Amino acid sequence: MMDDFQLSLTTFVERAERLNCSQAVVSRRPDASLRRTTLGECADRARRLASGLAGLGVGDGDRVATLLWNQTEHLELYFAVPSMGAVVHTLNPRLSADELSYIAADAEDRVIVVDESLVDVVESIEWSFEHVIIVSDSGCAPAGTMRYESLIAPSQRMSWPAIEERRAAAMCYTSGTTGRPKGVVYSHRALVLHSLVLPLPDTFGISSRDVIMPVVPMFHVNAWGLPFVAAFTGAALVLPGPRLDPVSLLDLLAGERVTLTAGVPTVFMGVLDALDAEPDRWDLGSLKRVNLGGAAIPTSLIEGFDRHGLTIVQGWGMTETSPLGTVCRLSPDLETADAAAQHEYRARAGTPIPLIEIRARSEDGTLIPWDDQALGELEIRGPWVAAAYHHGTGSDKFTDDGWLRTGDVVRINERGCMRICDRAKDLIKSGGEWISSVDLENRLMTHGAVAEAAVIAIPDERWGERPLAAVVLHDGMSVAPEELRAHLGNQFARWQLPDRIEFVDAIPRTATGKFKKTALREQFVHAACLI
Repeated sequence: MMDDFQLSLTTFVERAERLNCSQAVVSRRPDASLRRTTLGECADRARRLASGLAGLGVGDGDRVATLLWNQTEHLELYFAVPSMGAVVHTLNPRLSADELSYIAADAEDRVIVVDESLVDVVESIEWSFEHVIIVSDSGCAPAGTMRYESLIAPSQRMSWPAIEERRAAAMCYTSGTTGRPKGVVYSHRALVLHSLVLPLPDTFGISSRDVIMPVVPMFHVNAWGLPFVAAFTGAALVLPGPRLDPVSLLDLLAGERVTLTAGVPTVFMGVLDALDAEPDRWDLGSLKRVNLGGAAIPTSLIEGFDRHGLTIVQGWGMTETSPLGTVCRLSPDLETADAAAQHEYRARAGTPIPLIEIRARSEDGTLIPWDDQALGELEIRGPWVAAAYHHGTGSDKFTDDGWLRTGDVVRINERGCMRICDRAKDLIKSGGEWISSVDLENRLMTHGAVAEAAVIAIPDERWGERPLAAVVLHDGMSVAPEELRAHLGNQFARWQLPDRIEFVDAIPRTATGKFKKTALREQFVHAACLI
């Protein structure tokens, strides 16, 4: 018989406090100044913060909402709220007031902690929080609110209660691209197991020697679990705050000698442009890995970072998967392959990480073979994959035997390495045949004049649907639509090529930085002019 040791996040917080207490935590404030502290100090403040929250009536299972950037106070809440038995609920400040109002009400948030730069956002939410707590560098707080530091300074250090591993620790809502957002509730057990697998060598390969800078927001799927991984492994943390422009990010990456960073491809496309413009400005010799996910990565981005001696590692996941499900690392036999073969492989979404299982189902309901040819909707299961949504909504997203239907259409090769071909709702069905918008986008972005590209389906009387490409060009460059079609024609059949290529100043993005194709459809689907 073995000890029935409960897998709670409290063990990570205590490890940060006792064994990793001297590791640095650097936070860039909204005014661009840097605040330096340690994991140990954050863990100590978390005990006092928990006592302060308990004094406000926060108890077991209560939701404590946050409207914060990647900053030390957010880390303290990550530590304090789950360890006291409550649930930390991260709100995305980039959502609309209507979405935030719906989410806060659906979660029944009791308390909210807000950065002073986001006070106007919380004021727009139509939900009555019992307490509004302001993180304020200026020392001011609006009437009817209280200052964050006032909760910590006079409070006693809470002794953490025993936490059962299957209790809720955190929650986050899906993007709501189809219908209302749905709440995903993460258990302590799920987040602990997820955090134990992330540092493995063939996953993210994190140790106490690393300096991690999560560019992925802490309000989005627990910043991919990286704050918990830092507490567990003793890696140092650099929290970039609200400034995510390329120069600000590069200044931090170089200045703090970051070894690993993570975010969505659209942010790092801008970083690559800045590096190409001023290749000698930043010393990034310490940066070993750039982990990207959230959208398919074009090979041009991988090749671009390679030019600067930087390695992109792609991963895939969802809000429902805590979020990591797969990682694409070169297998040993590919280490000696030519650059083109390596780039093609690295552009895939990867193989399942330990404890995760995948399969894909075709339109006729059968499971597809792993031959890298058949298309199917990805299904996934594992100990940190959601089994249901908050309040039981969205039950159609789960199979009868308990797998999550992801909505991603994939091909899987004999190695179990999958390629995301599209979202099910974004696949283009033309004359009864499927066209992958992702494959078209990735090929377009290998053209030297193209900065970004997004492909959507538009209705067609003859074929049902036809592809339209929205293209953003690099500054000062031009290209004719016919040249882009010729560029695509090297890899695609003529019938797969976009009928229309529209040049735009920018591609709309969602609140998490992904291309917002719904906005493109609204913009172009009714346009009469064909190129």
